[in-house]
Order: sequence, then structure tokens, then C-alpha cells
Amino acid sequence: MIRRMLVLLAAAALLLAACQSPAAEQPTETRRLTIMGHDSIEVSEEVIDAFEAEHNAEVSILKAGDTGTALNKAILAKDNPLADVFYGVDNTFLSRALNEGIFEPYASPLLEVIPDTFELDPQRRTLPVDYGDVCLNYDRAYFEVQGLNPPHNLADLLKPEYEGMVVVENPATSSPGLAFLLATIGYFGEDGYLDFWKGMVDNDVLVVNDWETAYYSEFNAHGGTRPIVVSYGSSPPAEVYFAEEPLEEPPTGVISEDGSCFRQIEFVGILKGTPNRDLAEAWIDFMLSPTFQEDMPLNMFVFPVNPQAKLPEVFAEHMVIPESTAQVDPQAIEANREAWIEAWTETVLR
Repeated sequence: MIRRMLVLLAAAALLLAACQSPAAEQPTETRRLTIMGHDSIEVSEEVIDAFEAEHNAEVSILKAGDTGTALNKAILAKDNPLADVFYGVDNTFLSRALNEGIFEPYASPLLEVIPDTFELDPQRRTLPVDYGDVCLNYDRAYFEVQGLNPPHNLADLLKPEYEGMVVVENPATSSPGLAFLLATIGYFGEDGYLDFWKGMVDNDVLVVNDWETAYYSEFNAHGGTRPIVVSYGSSPPAEVYFAEEPLEEPPTGVISEDGSCFRQIEFVGILKGTPNRDLAEAWIDFMLSPTFQEDMPLNMFVFPVNPQAKLPEVFAEHMVIPESTAQVDPQAIEANREAWIEAWTETVLR
């Protein structure tokens, strides 16, 4: 009897082994995860390597132009997505992205530690990753030599002593240019921002197409002739970090009082139709973790939304965080963005 039972058990074990899928006995194949976004995406190689090793994945970064261009490409391809994840849509384009329905909701457990002020999508189709403040920067040395105080806020720019000093980016072609336009709308209101820009034209404002031209060609601190430029609150620590000779303080200052800056918040979302949903979720969790968040400041010069992430010393020492920023509702931006840009163009360039 016992011998018969042993025979039956052995047969059952052989049958179970025969029924198992051959794939289950082989190592899992490496999967490819594609992250799509704007051209400013920069991630340290060792950080990507850590994710790839943990998840047996190969991560590919698809840079698709500036924020608006990249988003347009994602929208046009929403029925046949170009990537698994889209990173870099900010609050100036957020409503458009959500209205187009290109993202799948995902409530990452890491959201528990991120301040609610950064979460602008209650359905969690997009999750906040980083933020940065678009502010006016000024060349400290220029104002010291001239014996002139820098402007205190946006309204000061219209004073005659600042004539011919300011360079800005075109909001139709530049993300910081658009953010600064929104700062003026938040500061002066829809009824007053065009009057401000008329005054800026009278005060000889210079308009260029992109941040690189404004900052590295026209800004006085880099050989240009304009001592005030639209840039970021993170520009001073960047100046110190990249300086050829050690600096005790940044050569640039930031005009950040009275809501003179506009806060850009960047988001990430899972693109609808991804065949790698679980891997996409893991990537978003990774982006919100301290490992990724601590890598961003010295690569993309943005601030982490996870308060558990430690800032590099150069950031902690020289960063400028405005006490208050200009407020413009994302829905209002979506409804009026093109009209505001057109009105600005008519006022400033024509």
C-alpha cells in the first residue's frame, strides 16, 4: 500500500513538472522602457543604471524638443504612443495634456510624502516631480559699479533708471518666456499686464527667442549688454557650481519680491497604451524617490518635490526660493494661453 502511494506521488510530481510553462524555467528577458520628454532631461548614468539593475530593464530617453513641442508629439501619437512615460509637462501646459486624455492614472505610494501644493491633478494622471521659479536675474557687479540698486519687483522695471537694461525671452518660443509672461499676468492682472508691457517697450526691453541667447549672449554677466535677464531662481547656484575659479558668492542676484516670479512645476505620467504598465509605475516611484530627486538639482537645476531629498550644498547655500509667487490658475492658462501670447506679440513686437 505504501509503495503504491509513493508511485502515485512520483507520477503526480512528474505530471506537474510537465505542465509547467518552459518560460517559467528561463530567466526573464530584459524589457525596454522609453521615457519621453523635453530636451532638458538629464539623468546621471549611475542613477539610471541602478533602476535598470533592480528591474532588469533598459531605459531609453526620448528627447522631443521643448515642452510644448514634446507634448504636441505625444498628443499626435496618443493612439500609438511613442513611449511608456512622459516627463516634463509643466503647469503652463498641464490642462491641455489632461484634456487630451493621454495619461493613465497612477497613485504612487511616494505621493504620501510630497506636499499637496504640488499636486494639481486630483485624478493623479500626472504626478509632480520637480519645480523651479522663473525670475529676473541681475548682474551684481554691474549695479555695484553703477552705484545703483537693482529693481525690487516687476513694477520697478518701468522706472527710467532701468531703461535698456532688460532682456526677456519670447513667450511664443520659450518656456521661461511664457512663464515670465504669466508672472506679469499674475502680478498686474489681465487688465494691467499689457500696460506693463507697453511700458517695457518704451523702456527699451530686448526680446530674444530662447533662454540660451538671453542668458549667454545678451546678459551682461556673460559678455552682453543687458544687466537684467529672465532666468531662474536656481541660476545663482549654477553660476557657483560651474565657475572656473571658486566663488564665495554668486555673481548674479534674483529679483523675487512681491510675487515677481512664476513657479513652474513639472509632472510625469504613464502614457495610455503602454505595454509596460508595471515597469512604468516602478519608474515613476523611482523618480519620486530620494535617489532620483537628489540627482536632479545638479543635472537639470530644478528643485525636488520630495522633502526627504537632500539638496547639494551649493544649492542649499545659494538658492533663492521666493516667499510668494505669481498665481495663475492652470485652467485659465489653458483657456487663454494663445490669446495672451497673441496680445503680447501685438503689443511688444508689432
